[in-house]
Parts: sequence; structure tokens; C-alpha cells
Amino acid sequence: MEEPKRKRGRKSKKTVGDPMVSTPGPASSPVDDAEEAEIAETESASTRRTRRATGRPRKSPVVIAQCKENGISPRRSSRLVENNGDGAVAKVDPPQPQWADVGKVVPSMDAVVKVFCVHTEPNFSLPWQRKRQYSSSSSGFIIAGRRVLTNAHSVEHYTQVKLKKRGSDTKYLATVLAIGTECDIALLTVKDDEFWEGVSPVEFGSLPALQDAVTVVGYPIGGDTISVTSGVVSRMEILSYVHGSTELLGLQIDAAINSGNSGGPAFNDKGKCVGIAFQSLKHEDVENIGYVIPTPVITHFIQDYEKSGEYTGFPILGVEWQKMENPDLRKAMGMAPDQKGVRIRRIEPTSPESRYLKHSDIILSFDGIDIANDGTVPFRHGERIGFSYLVSQKYTGENAVVKVLRDSKIHEFNVKLSTHKRLIPAHVKGKPPSYYIIAGFVFTTISVPYLRSEYGKDYEYDAPVKLLDKHLHAMAQSEDEQLVVISQVLVADINIGYEDIVNTQVLAFNGKPVKNLKRLASMVENCNDEFLKFELEYQQLVVLQTETAKAATLDILTTHCIPSAISEDLKT
Repeated sequence: MEEPKRKRGRKSKKTVGDPMVSTPGPASSPVDDAEEAEIAETESASTRRTRRATGRPRKSPVVIAQCKENGISPRRSSRLVENNGDGAVAKVDPPQPQWADVGKVVPSMDAVVKVFCVHTEPNFSLPWQRKRQYSSSSSGFIIAGRRVLTNAHSVEHYTQVKLKKRGSDTKYLATVLAIGTECDIALLTVKDDEFWEGVSPVEFGSLPALQDAVTVVGYPIGGDTISVTSGVVSRMEILSYVHGSTELLGLQIDAAINSGNSGGPAFNDKGKCVGIAFQSLKHEDVENIGYVIPTPVITHFIQDYEKSGEYTGFPILGVEWQKMENPDLRKAMGMAPDQKGVRIRRIEPTSPESRYLKHSDIILSFDGIDIANDGTVPFRHGERIGFSYLVSQKYTGENAVVKVLRDSKIHEFNVKLSTHKRLIPAHVKGKPPSYYIIAGFVFTTISVPYLRSEYGKDYEYDAPVKLLDKHLHAMAQSEDEQLVVISQVLVADINIGYEDIVNTQVLAFNGKPVKNLKRLASMVENCNDEFLKFELEYQQLVVLQTETAKAATLDILTTHCIPSAISEDLKT
């Protein structure tokens, strides 16, 4: 039988870490001391040259910290040896971190909670009903004062809200304290004392700079355990808040923000919260673009609630302005070469500023901060931001000094700031829609949620042009003005021929202009004329016999199982 051939190559290594295994060294040959010293010196120089050429990667701060914690020299952490007494060496691996130590790296994660909400949205097409309830999950985090922050859209139209802590199997019933629709922030609390045990509230950090590292923590869809994504701050500017249809300061980051991350905190490298994840950009040409509500907006929301006991909103200046970058335009408006500012195009008639500011005034500064010709103000070193940021830093009811140029003269006004009154509201603040029904004609008011319900998320393209024009450009002339429409016609014998009227504005009733839905309902109910005449846009006219219309309304309500011909808010 042939002996097995010996394979060429290195000798097999002995078992690592076993002190009982030794490797005998090769037989030594007689070498004189001078020659041995010369060889050692040559090898040492060669080794030094090799290390200088190739180098060795530096150990990360985390590895160095772990080595010091375990009493190990960082320089020897990768090659630890033990001598077993007879010249043999064996490699010893450094101690591995325990799970308890890993969990303590970011203690703020224990303050991150999962939010469970049951929503019951209004049915704008059938305003006397509500839609089928549905459930959602999102994220939140505990702050000082036994309170929890999350997104407003996470608890919008809530019926019930529950919170679950990290590592817990118990859901605690929560109470909604305030909902800030404009800034997309909601404040919650839990009455059960057990919920607050063993949890340290999250601390807020300062506004991060560009390229600062951020870590987003939350409970995105796809798992029940906490998820961590990291990135850097890539942009800071005035952003469009989708949920509130407003523009406020926002952070753009390159960390992944998925559905369910909403309401979760964004931490900096020191474990301080610098924002709340709230929306992301979904587009075929971009990847990993998420947005975070920064600490100035969060602080404004919290202090607003603490001052007044409720959320009052972010004030606005109440004007539409034009850039003054064109030199001929500046000269025509009487501006000196060293003057900069923006021109007022229109003023909201319902805003307090309308008593002081005028059309074509040039706003030079706001609260002592000069405004550039492009509408920006200095923000931080090397950065500029829209001057609406200065306005959003104020609180509702506060005053601000506005300096304007009018007829080549400078004027200063102490203006009281307030929230925005839109002809078509951006949100209904959780209230059910108003409606009034007569002879099968369903009257209601237009709002952005109504347009979204009727025409989908692309309502800005699919809604009627007349409604979109009013949504984008129309201004309310009084505080109680509303855009009243006939949303649909519940078919009956009395309204034959009117079936095709859908979402058409009502301009006047019996020759009197319609300012709001409550006024219209009052005029119809108290009408003693023979006919009810509704003047609609596009010169349409609806005429009904008064007594017959009121009598037919009861039968129509019974047929369609409608409890009342008028909503509760219009009865008072």
C-alpha cells in the first residue's frame, strides 16, 4: 500500500487558544554574535520600511474605547499572545462586548415608543356619515413632563391612540393633548404611572449643521422591533409641509425614512434629539431623501402649548410679495442703490397687516433684520434662508416691527401677527364637514381635504379649474367667508333636470350673495317667497317651488337614511 503523498505548502496550524499544544522551533545553527546582530539589524530596518510603505489602518474610537474598558492595550488588541513556558505562543481573542453593554450605547432609544391609532375619517362625499375605521402604526418618543411627541398625521381623526414601549408587550391608552396640523406635530400623554417607569425623557440638541451625522429611530412597517437608519444633514431650508400645506424650516437628510418612521426622533452623534421624521421624497429620479422637523419648530410647538394651554398655530405676515432683483424695477420704485427688500403684491384683507401695509410697499426689514432683494435673510455662517422663517419664529398675537419704503420714504409699523385665514382651508382640524340639504341638493363648503376626497391626491390637476383658481389665488374678504357649493343632487322627482350639477359654486340666493353655508341655510329656512332661486357659477340657475321643496326634503332624507337635513354646527 502506497504511503499518502505529502502536500506541499505550509504546515497545518495547531489549535488556536489551546495552551497544551506547542510547536517546536527549527534546529539552530552556530552563528557568531556579530553576524547575528547584523542580521537582526537588517531585518528590523526592512520591517520598518515595509510598515511605512504599507501602513496599518488606525483603529476606530469604538475599538479603542472597548480595549481600554477591558484593560487591553489598543496597540496589541489585534495580536494578543500568551507564553506557555516552553517558547510556544498561542493567539488569544479579545473579550467580546456583552449584550447588556451594547444596549447601553444609545440609552435614548428606550424613550422611543410605537404609536397605534384607530382613525375614523369624515366622509366628505356623504358628510352626514364617517368612513370605515382603519388602523395605523407609527413612532413617537417621550419628552420631559410625562409627554410624548409624534406626528399630527399619525393621530389625525383619531378614535383611539395607544402606546407601547420598547421591549414591552403592553399597550397603554394615550390622551391627545394638542395637534399642530401646520407643523405636523402632536402631543400625547398617558395617565398610567407604570408607563413612565424606568424611562428617561429625550433631550433636545441644537440645530445641526450641514454634513452632521443623524440617526433616525422608529418602527417602520415590516417589523415590530425598533429600526435604526443613519445619514447626514444634506440641506436646510424652508420646506413645504405636505400634511399642513404650510412652509416651515426643515432638514433634508439622506437616511431612509419609510412608512411607520413618522414621529420617530432623529438623534445627533451625542444622543440628543435634533428633529422628528415626518415625510420623504418619493420620485423615480431620487433615492433616500427624507425630511425632519427641526428643533426650532418643535420648541415653538411645545412652548405655544405651554403658554396658552392649546395649539394656536404659526403666524404669517399676510402678504404676497415679489422679488426686487431687477435694477430697473428697483429704480422705478424709488429705491436707493444701497436699499434692498421685496415688493408687496397683495395683502390678505382679513390680516391685521392690512391696516398698516399697502400695495407696492417695499419691505426693507423685519424686526431689525434686513431683507435681501430675493427675499432671504442671513441664517448662519455661509447660509441664507427665506425671511418667512423670522415670522414663523414669532407666536400668535405677538408684535413685530416692519420697516417699509413707501413713496421714497421709510415707515416703521408695529404689526400684530396672526394665523392665516384662507378662503379654502388647508385642513378641518378634525371637525366633521358642514352640510345642508334641501330638496335633494346637498350644500357644503370647499376645503383641501374635500378636494382630496373628491379628486384624489392629484386634486391639483383633476379638480375643476374654477375651484383650483380660487384655491390658489382667491382671498377671503371677511373672517366668516366660505366657498359654498352644491356637492351633489340626490335624485328625486322635484329636482329632475338638475342631476348633473356637481361641485358647482353657489353665488347668490334670491338675489342675495351667499357669504357662508350657515347664512345660506338660514335664508332658505326663513324664506317666504314662492320660489327658491339659487344662482350658480357659469350663469346656471336652480329654481324650486318653496313649499314643495321643503315637503320633499323629508321623503328624500328617509330614502337615503340621512338623520338630519343640517349639520350640528349650523344649528347653533
